[in-house]
Amino acid sequence: MEQISKRLMNWASILQPDTRAQAETASRMPFIFPHIALMPDAHLGKGATVGSVIPTEGAIIPAAVGVDIGCGMIAVRTQFTERDLDGLDRSLLRWAIEDAIPLSAGKYNEAETATARDRNNGLMFAAFFHGFDPANYVGNWRLQLGTLGSGNHFIEVSLDEEDRVWLFLHSGSRGVGNKIAQRHIKVAQDYARRNFITLPHPDLAYLVEGTPEFEQYIIELQWAQDFALANREEMMDRVIEQFTVWAGVEVVEHERVNCHHNYTAREEHFGRTVWLSRKGAIDASEGTLGLVPGSMGTRSYVVEGLGNKLSLNSSPHGAGREYSRSAARKTFTRDQLREAMAGIEYRDTDAFIDEIPAAYKDIDVVMEDSKDLVAIRHTLRQIVNVKGD
Repeated sequence: MEQISKRLMNWASILQPDTRAQAETASRMPFIFPHIALMPDAHLGKGATVGSVIPTEGAIIPAAVGVDIGCGMIAVRTQFTERDLDGLDRSLLRWAIEDAIPLSAGKYNEAETATARDRNNGLMFAAFFHGFDPANYVGNWRLQLGTLGSGNHFIEVSLDEEDRVWLFLHSGSRGVGNKIAQRHIKVAQDYARRNFITLPHPDLAYLVEGTPEFEQYIIELQWAQDFALANREEMMDRVIEQFTVWAGVEVVEHERVNCHHNYTAREEHFGRTVWLSRKGAIDASEGTLGLVPGSMGTRSYVVEGLGNKLSLNSSPHGAGREYSRSAARKTFTRDQLREAMAGIEYRDTDAFIDEIPAAYKDIDVVMEDSKDLVAIRHTLRQIVNVKGD
């Protein structure tokens, strides 16, 4: 761990100068207490660094939560081992999952399943109880539940160190969460203008606790986090169903982990209660299980938090980008992606070149940097990968 300043602690051995500068700027905001913790996967983000843990008193920076509110991971350990899958065509499983779960931006569930309907009804009741209508953001928000999206979101079938089968996926609050985030970032910027607040960057605009703007943001933020959690549960139900049909044996769950890595929670640190925003970081409180995925084609990890106080009980959420998407497309080729994905069933397309493992930090370095934050409980290697364009 490196102490960059009294208000910035850094666990990233791979840290670009612009990322470091962005984190230093955020750490100087007057309501930061006690310090920002920069995770090993840190990289440049919108306003605040992706891979940063930001404790605030009396204010929240909406952009420091992230635009995909509640984005996170879910993993299920099944009763199957690799030997149980011998002779089964993994491409058929990939196709079945792709058919059962809408992928890519702008793809929706045209008809709600019974489980999606129940989850949506609960979310709708919660929203109306708190006095807002998600349809004011996205009219078809109900059809977004159970959809994956694109970018670095994925569904995977993996094997652990004992060759046990895990089902694993990454997604968030979809378009409705994004619209909620974007609106409140703008509200915070408008608040700064109205109150003559000078900001080091427009995306560090904040909402002040006790104001109507702040209270409305918290309501809608927590709703979007609940939506993201339900979204992952709905998709996992569908993955389990398709795996059951493919394997011919009903899946038995032996373990399930579901965790956010873009969210805000009320927590106590260093004797004071703060709003803790984890933007690309997971809760690593002592004994808490979490998920740290690698990039497409590399290992992922099931981890247990060590409760490191300086890190504000946090750990990284993945590998972290080293190349922007546009730079990755200019640097790497489809043949290089094929080489990286050797032995893994995936959809072979140019659309995923920007997700090539070489566009990300080395997950082994990230985990080495995290050794005082989490203990590795399981190491997962992919055998099936599903992504949206």
